[in-house]
Amino acid sequence: MAGGLYRSANAMPDGVPPPRDGATLISTSPIIESTNPPPETAEGSAASNSAIMAIGSLVSRGTGFLRTLMVVAALGNFAVNDAYATALIIPQMVYEFLLGGVLTSVVVPVLVRRRKLDPDGGQAYAQRLLTLAGLALGIASVLAILLAGVLSEIYAGGRGEDYQELVTDLSRLLLPIIFFSGLSALIAAVLNTRGHFAAPMWAPILNNLVIIAACALYIAIYGAKVIEPGEMSRGQILLLGGGTLLGIVVQVAGLLPALRRVGFRWRPRFDFRELGLRELGRLGAWMFCYVAVNSLGLIVLFNLLNQVGHDSAGPAIYNNVFLLLMMAHGIIAVSIITALMPRMSAAAADGRFADMAADLSRTVRTVAAVLAPIAVCYAVLAEPIAVVLFNYGAGAGDAGAISPVLLVAALALVPFAISQVFTFAFWALPDTRTPALINIPVVVLRIVVQVLVFAVLPLSFLASGMMIGNGVSYVAAAVISASLLRSRIGRLGFGTIASTLGRVLVAALGATLVGLLVVVLLPGEALSSRWLGFVEVALGGAAIGGTYLGLALVLGIREITDVVDMVRRRLGR
Repeated sequence: MAGGLYRSANAMPDGVPPPRDGATLISTSPIIESTNPPPETAEGSAASNSAIMAIGSLVSRGTGFLRTLMVVAALGNFAVNDAYATALIIPQMVYEFLLGGVLTSVVVPVLVRRRKLDPDGGQAYAQRLLTLAGLALGIASVLAILLAGVLSEIYAGGRGEDYQELVTDLSRLLLPIIFFSGLSALIAAVLNTRGHFAAPMWAPILNNLVIIAACALYIAIYGAKVIEPGEMSRGQILLLGGGTLLGIVVQVAGLLPALRRVGFRWRPRFDFRELGLRELGRLGAWMFCYVAVNSLGLIVLFNLLNQVGHDSAGPAIYNNVFLLLMMAHGIIAVSIITALMPRMSAAAADGRFADMAADLSRTVRTVAAVLAPIAVCYAVLAEPIAVVLFNYGAGAGDAGAISPVLLVAALALVPFAISQVFTFAFWALPDTRTPALINIPVVVLRIVVQVLVFAVLPLSFLASGMMIGNGVSYVAAAVISASLLRSRIGRLGFGTIASTLGRVLVAALGATLVGLLVVVLLPGEALSSRWLGFVEVALGGAAIGGTYLGLALVLGIREITDVVDMVRRRLGR
């Protein structure tokens, strides 16, 4: 799905859905349940499936980031791109509210169960579900298009008539994404429950490539220059919005051949009573609550971000910086969580809560230790990173507005990852009710902090202030979750966690000082030269990484020394 901002707050990282609240697990792990089919339906080994998913995820993230860079090169980082980012969030949030959370927490596990128990392998059930979801998503898309002006006002009110009109025009082109995103997710779920993983992992890459091509065509026809919202022609709007919509259409089309290969035929079925809608509704109620609260938080966030001035960081810059955080979290933290989640789930299923607590403690310590140097790089090298990644085309010269947002966001990376670890621990129990309830005060706190930032600080600091609100809420989520988990599974080893975090902080501070020294000693400023930006990122990153590793070894941070020992053993072989 294009974009990704809707995954803010405490959203689920890609590819790792939660279990059903109060339901009996088919397997010992919610990851196994939702992404690995039953033995009789699996195609290939678990190792080959994992390899396909890992490679597909890496390429998808890479092309997704390239897509973001191309959008910046075509539109710049301010008003027009802000309107595009705002228009894009509307269908994403409507889809997430209607299906996104329920799909991962309810629909996928139910499809797995019906695949295993029904005489026809769940074929009729999946046909009914696709038919009902397609009708609901289609109706929702039509209604959303008719209400495009109202939805645009909700998310982007108060920034001028031309800006509002551009958001509305783009929304009318982008709102059909609701239907196609839901269709893509449901088809992917059907494929996964039948042991096919390649197409769902690779189809989003087609989406990214189409949008990249649309942006390249935009630059070729209209040039890479900054213009005002009122200067956007119908052709520019149609190319930008239509190209984005075409991307998700191509993504869906790329999944259809895989459906035929697994022997699934989509025949419309309208006997919806056989779906057990009451059970689906009961199981999905808490996820609806979770998503609804996040939606409220995003409405407030976008209304605040859309109050910025002409040259201040707004929705586009916030979105791009948040994407950098999610890349680090997705590639590193999610990989660690995914590796340890089955063990925690199995321990929870067997009532071995001491073992689960030990694995949870280990996961928190490992995630913090591995992400800390990346957070330091984001903070210390914010300016050169912004120059290297975003200082192209219409985005040239905007790095100075991006770097403060990235610097503040870096401080939220580790708290976000830790809060996610605790959320996954609840899902391993399995329990989606508690995370949904925790999310209410967390989002309220985030909104309060962000509104205070808006009231007190200048608009030029607004996007950075929104990241402050995120960071505070992530810390609160981690503290509340840890307290509730302790009452559920026993002692989490807070002493060991605190000791490790203390040593990680010392190593991170040492790496920060060395990184700052390298940046100061280099001649010139990264904002004045892209090549100097490359040099600062390369030398500064190497100095930060090397210093952190050295201090980690000296301080005996086991989570780092274990990785080093493993690499040494493999090199020795």
